[in-house]
Amino acid sequence: MARHLIERELTSEGPRRAGTAKGKSRTVTVNTGESPIAWLHSRGHLDDRLFEAGEAMRRDYERAQLSANVTMRWDPVRIKTTGDTGLTAGEKQIAAKTRFDGALAAAGSGLDDILWRVVCAGEGVPDAEKSLGWPARSGKLVLKLALDRVADFYRIG
Repeated sequence: MARHLIERELTSEGPRRAGTAKGKSRTVTVNTGESPIAWLHSRGHLDDRLFEAGEAMRRDYERAQLSANVTMRWDPVRIKTTGDTGLTAGEKQIAAKTRFDGALAAAGSGLDDILWRVVCAGEGVPDAEKSLGWPARSGKLVLKLALDRVADFYRIG
């Protein structure tokens, strides 16, 4: 898989798309080629709408911190400033979990299996097909159906 490196602004919520930085900020280099859906998108198997839906779902999965924790958490301490009316870290996590659960529910039963495995767990489509006991080359079609429903949930046009 080829490396596709992009510079993104590093915020307390995670990497943000380029072009949104104001003044001096910290940046991080992200390899967008690591994701199985990025691999499918780069080869023309997923259109932009489905790719964005998968990335939105994976962002909510990561913000909700649903993956297994294997080490101590080193989250930065949030300092409240004057006029700061944003959500707390816990409220952001709960909101992301609610959106993630809604996206899975929108995909529907039967489609959420491959959706979670490929988008969130990072499994390749052939590995997910084998794990689920599906015939070869059926996973891509089912994944497209699931991502289409997730795109509707996130209102991605």
